[in-house]
Amino acid sequence: MQNIPKKKHNTAEIDRLTDLGDKYFEKSEYDSSYYYFNKAKSACDEKKDVSKIIYSISNLATIQQNQGDYSGSETTAMEAIPFLEKTSNPNYKWNIYTILGNNYLCVYDYGNALYYYNKALNLKTDELRKSDIKNNIAFVNLQMKEFKKAATILEPLITRREVLNDSSSYSRILTNLGYCYFKIGNSKALNYLNKSLQIRLKRNDIGKISSYAYLSEYHHKKNKNLANDYALLAYNAATKLKCPDDRLYSLKLLIELNTGNKSKEYSIKYIHINDSITKVRQKAKNQFAKIKYDSKKEKDENQKLKAQKILQLEQQKNRNLLLYLVVGIIIMISVFITNLLLARNKREKIKAAYNTEIRISKKLHDELANDVYHTMAFAETQDLSTSQNKEILLTNLDTIYSRTRNISLENSTIETGTLFVSHLKEMMSGFNTDKVNVLANGMDSIDWLTIESNKKIIVYRVLQELLVNMKKHSQCSLVVLTFKKNGNKLQIDYTDNGVGATLDQLNLKNGLQNVENRIQAIKGTITYDTKSDKGFRIHFIFPI
Repeated sequence: MQNIPKKKHNTAEIDRLTDLGDKYFEKSEYDSSYYYFNKAKSACDEKKDVSKIIYSISNLATIQQNQGDYSGSETTAMEAIPFLEKTSNPNYKWNIYTILGNNYLCVYDYGNALYYYNKALNLKTDELRKSDIKNNIAFVNLQMKEFKKAATILEPLITRREVLNDSSSYSRILTNLGYCYFKIGNSKALNYLNKSLQIRLKRNDIGKISSYAYLSEYHHKKNKNLANDYALLAYNAATKLKCPDDRLYSLKLLIELNTGNKSKEYSIKYIHINDSITKVRQKAKNQFAKIKYDSKKEKDENQKLKAQKILQLEQQKNRNLLLYLVVGIIIMISVFITNLLLARNKREKIKAAYNTEIRISKKLHDELANDVYHTMAFAETQDLSTSQNKEILLTNLDTIYSRTRNISLENSTIETGTLFVSHLKEMMSGFNTDKVNVLANGMDSIDWLTIESNKKIIVYRVLQELLVNMKKHSQCSLVVLTFKKNGNKLQIDYTDNGVGATLDQLNLKNGLQNVENRIQAIKGTITYDTKSDKGFRIHFIFPI
């Protein structure tokens, strides 16, 4: 069966698309980033590019999550699950499980959030990843208002070397632990919150927004002016960094901290931003869905074209097979016919050789043997000392020699080159006797060198057969052979003044049957003109 053509695998193209996705992600151009990561995923081979597929899916899900499309992000992240079983790298699983945990956290599904965070925690990853995921688990507990449980998880982390060496992780853990202490009344709360803020300000980290917000909450009851200042700092930072959810949270704090027109102003902003967020997120969700749909449509069309191509190739294969079959049958038939013709030709050659042997044997018995016997008898019974008897003996021996020579010439190889005409004349002259005269007209006017060798052989044998037949049956005294060119054909007329023969008598003569077969073999025609007691005529013509 013909192999199905495979999609060309181009690692360089996949890497190019992935690099473009990363580039636009860093520039926060999420539509473009999403488009290129989706293209990269589609270009991957599911068997060869497992890691690249998971990487693309992780980024696609993260983009959707950042744009507030949590259900879409969850669906995308789930696409990676079958591929996670094909990789031994735990970090790929960690990324997907963390994304899923974050999605469930954002939609307040704390049970599923803890489920996937714990799956990530159980992986054999580095200690910093484990500390980060423990921080996420603690944050879920914090959101569930289980502050003591969250603090118990966070407290060991702030002393771990890998956390202390990573300012980003350290500041996040300090912030969450400081907030937990604030909620349970631990005096270390303010110190941790301030320390975390300083680290984030030094890093110019987006996390400073949550630090401002937590400090605002911390001072809410003790110092409303300071709490308001921190809430404004959080709002301004969230606005500058384009973090809509943090803007809403900051506005919520400002509404609670203010009264009258200020509170009303913040409330209007809250409603306006909330409506805008809903529209933007819906638009982003629709855009991602469209990109996915277009990609799927393109993939389906490519699959359809691929299927059509496969069908065309299969049809072409079937046509080729049929053609090969027909050609094979033709070759087999040709071989069979060739072998049949060769076998028939071989049989005909064997038959011809056998007939020649019979003819030679008959001539030797009927003619030569009798002459030899009579000559021997003459030599034994006559006095060879007399000149007359010597002359008779020599004449008999000369006759025996002539007969032997004629038999040899009748069955010898025929010269078809420049000596053809002389050999033909010599053969014809061999039939001249005291009683029979053989004449030839127009032989020298024919350009024999332009005639094919097999045709010259047939002319030689046909004339030989006719002259042999004449000697046996015609009782003639004169034979005339006329040669003439008629257009692109050669015509030969044989005429003798013998007793002639009827058509029935002709059919009984094998020699004349051989003549007819030979002429037909070279696509010639033969005509008999027979009138009993008035000689014998035969005309044959063939193309040259």
